[in-house]
Amino acid sequence: MSLKTLSLIVNNIKLPTDASYEEAFSVALKRLKSAGICVRNASTRIFRRSVDARRKDDIRFVYSVSVKGEFSKVGESALMKAGASIDKSERPVIEKGTESLSSRPLVVGSGPAGLFAALLLAEYGYMPILIERGGSVDERVRVIESFKNTRILDEDTNIQFGAGGAGTFSDGKLVTRINDGLSLFVLEKFVEFGAPEEILYLAKPHIGTDILCKVVDNIISRIVSLGGEIRYHTKMTDIVFNDRSVSSIKTNNGDIECGALILAIGHSARDTYEMLLSKGLSIEAKNFSVGMRIEHLTEDIDRAMYGDKAGDPVIGHAEYNLSYNTKQRGVYTFCMCPGGEVVAAASESGSVVVNGMSKHSRGGKNSNSAVVCSVFKDDYGAGPLEAIAFQRNIERRAFAAGGFDYSAPIITFGDFSNDVLKSEPKRVLPTYMDGAGVRLASPREYLPGFICDSIRNAIFDFDNRIRGFATADAVLTGAETRTSAPVRILRNDESKLALGYNNLYPSGEGAGYAGGITSASIDGLKVAIEVIKRFKPIKLG
Repeated sequence: MSLKTLSLIVNNIKLPTDASYEEAFSVALKRLKSAGICVRNASTRIFRRSVDARRKDDIRFVYSVSVKGEFSKVGESALMKAGASIDKSERPVIEKGTESLSSRPLVVGSGPAGLFAALLLAEYGYMPILIERGGSVDERVRVIESFKNTRILDEDTNIQFGAGGAGTFSDGKLVTRINDGLSLFVLEKFVEFGAPEEILYLAKPHIGTDILCKVVDNIISRIVSLGGEIRYHTKMTDIVFNDRSVSSIKTNNGDIECGALILAIGHSARDTYEMLLSKGLSIEAKNFSVGMRIEHLTEDIDRAMYGDKAGDPVIGHAEYNLSYNTKQRGVYTFCMCPGGEVVAAASESGSVVVNGMSKHSRGGKNSNSAVVCSVFKDDYGAGPLEAIAFQRNIERRAFAAGGFDYSAPIITFGDFSNDVLKSEPKRVLPTYMDGAGVRLASPREYLPGFICDSIRNAIFDFDNRIRGFATADAVLTGAETRTSAPVRILRNDESKLALGYNNLYPSGEGAGYAGGITSASIDGLKVAIEVIKRFKPIKLG
């Protein structure tokens, strides 16, 4: 009998929350055996674990177990009977190309896409140069803390810009909606550089800002140790083309030659978008979402979702992902941070932007999430510059509503639902700038009416699924505008090259091809793979 080494994933194994991993492994092997699937030299591990809280009196963990070993022929019917599938996780295995690079590859932006692109290039011997308009992780920590105290905004080093990108100062959520074989590889790399091993199997993995800061530093150190280079406070201001190829870029610190240019600029690099449009790159506007952050007490959300199991450290804090759709548009929650805080995420003077952040422990008193409404091209005029202007206008109006000093406009949901403004938060206290930088204001001062109406209706609908979500003392803070890039830099699906260019590679969330840390990291890897497959490493000296 011929045997083939495979990894199978046995899904939907439901067990009590106090069951051991060995029990999950036993169920997986029994299922395979009962389906007629024989395996030799089997090794098992937890592939995924999620919480099934549909019955609050019987909350369970749902496991997927990876079984690796030598299998005889595995048919589709047997897989279906066992509730199993073939593991299609991938590891990059790349043959280096033969084309010559005129100079070292250059990566613009050190968010997830840029970091993973530069890391893979460095590991394959390409010695990339990585430039970042903002500062290092340590500098970002200092500057962000100083902003709370001084209200003086650094437009290049802040929550949006700097080492690690916007995701560094978030919950470090690694949930992704894309089904890509490189997902596990990305998670394994995060673990290699200091993330907790649990992210490899939790259905909703997160790292936390406190740990993610260290992970980002470790990745950058590895890139440098392999011959790469990181240049902070270096902002690309122009691109120099020779025919349809990039020969160099201009920065605030001088020109840099490059043999291949990877644009991992992030979703907030509006000045860069404007420069790229002026150079003639094909850029289109796309749909995006805007809204506010909603805060509840963590214990209230835990109790509403987990009942008597609320506070159980084995289960952890409750997380939600809610959506509400009408014929016109949708409203959904985004970037939910259990035990987190609402943070000041502006990157332009005279604007207020909010985001969510939490540490790995998620030990804060409040849980928060963005509640955002879809915005379509017809809402703002359909062009890339109009899309940016739509976001910017909301942020500047929020700045005005907050009192022109970077305080954020807040309102209780009770007041918001009744279109009044009279209640100071009491039970749920706002966390933006530690609660010291907020001002009562109606969202109608900064958000279009259709967004306010849609969000209000959605929150009432969400209350049908999480009792108490529409509590009058929940706090809404605005404005949440940076959920994704409002534009997309068009590229070839296979080569990843920008349309019409020979060595220019748009990548990640800022280019319009990702929607979070994991998907951006994967896109950075895919772009780097195309560079490696095409070019051979340059020899220095």
